Amino acid sequence: MAWSTRFLTVVAFLAVGVVFAPDVLGSGSESPAAAVSAAKLCHLLAFATAWGAALWVTFIGGIIMFKYLPRHQFGNLQRKMFPAYFMVVSVCAAVSVAAFAYLHPWRSASSIERYQLGFLLSALGFDLSNLLVFTPMTIEMMKKRHKIERDLNIGQEVGGAKNKEAAKTNPQLAAMNKKFGMIHGLSSLANIMAFGSLAMHSWYLAGKLRF
Repeated sequence: MAWSTRFLTVVAFLAVGVVFAPDVLGSGSESPAAAVSAAKLCHLLAFATAWGAALWVTFIGGIIMFKYLPRHQFGNLQRKMFPAYFMVVSVCAAVSVAAFAYLHPWRSASSIERYQLGFLLSALGFDLSNLLVFTPMTIEMMKKRHKIERDLNIGQEVGGAKNKEAAKTNPQLAAMNKKFGMIHGLSSLANIMAFGSLAMHSWYLAGKLRF
């Protein structure tokens, strides 16, 4: 995913540039109406995509796949899906940051708007930490654990019962389980924190709706 990582880097730098140098793009109260509408649309679509993807992967799709797929099949699917997932939500978070910062320049933003920008930046930071750090480490640990499990002729079953049983008599598997659990736990925590940051922003957006 080298091309997508480069693309994300460009988008992230653009987002940071808009935050710290909004005048470059002419943001603020004097911006053309078309530019303001375009920024609002970009923010809304990017936020909604990140929110929906995070909700599905974290609380629905991932749980269903874990409950019904053989563990190694589930792991191999996650190995392909998670980098793409974190790439998508990272790009969307970066676009949301850039659009929101364009619409609410820091110098003229209210305290609430500054907090919201902070939440969006937090979501971007947590997503990037998963994309660039935790997910590659988790995948590498998973590959090593799968190899150990294949040697023990386990991993094709649903659920982790056989893994836990085998780990009682196999120190290598037990040690690998511990390392994998730690890295996977950090990845899950970062994902939840990103989702929580988006949830806080969704509350702010809901307050802006007029029926």
